[in-house]
Amino acid sequence: MPDSIKVILASASPRRHQLLGAARIEFEVVESMMPEEHVAGEPPRVYALRMARDKAIAVSSRFPDAIVIGADTIVVCEAQILEKPTDADDARRMLTMLSSRTHTVVTAFALARGGEILESSPIESRVTFRRLTDAEIDDYIATDEPFDKAGAYGIQGIGGGFIAHVEGSRDNVMGLPTERVVAALARYGVKPV
Repeated sequence: MPDSIKVILASASPRRHQLLGAARIEFEVVESMMPEEHVAGEPPRVYALRMARDKAIAVSSRFPDAIVIGADTIVVCEAQILEKPTDADDARRMLTMLSSRTHTVVTAFALARGGEILESSPIESRVTFRRLTDAEIDDYIATDEPFDKAGAYGIQGIGGGFIAHVEGSRDNVMGLPTERVVAALARYGVKPV
């Protein structure tokens, strides 16, 4: 990567750090601190894209020479947006809803420089859960894994055992459509090291 191009990931997500690092992109982390608030009636793809863009712009405004990556992941099941659970009961409600169903994971990403969006896109994957028992759900909640994850599960962790099928990018389900992000970065001169 040329020394003149600095890449910043506007996310505290360890999964996004792992995915971008595995793609051999050199980057720094600066949290956007943007509140994630859904606007009533806002379609899921629009919501995820707005959040990714807002996060990228917020950090890009402070680091105008860097290329900033913003991302946001949401889970949609039965036309409901499932964000990070607020407590154990909320996690139980989400996991019960996902059991034996197919849901959509939308991860939007945005690249920004100088406070302006270079490009952005929402990417979808479809995930099908096997049937979960009440005991499995309770045991999973007891691990604390569900609490910082949209939809109350992580594909890369214990929650991956609940998944029967994934259509689309598994990285996208983890929180970053890595292949698409790396291709977008390349258009602006950022290459893997």
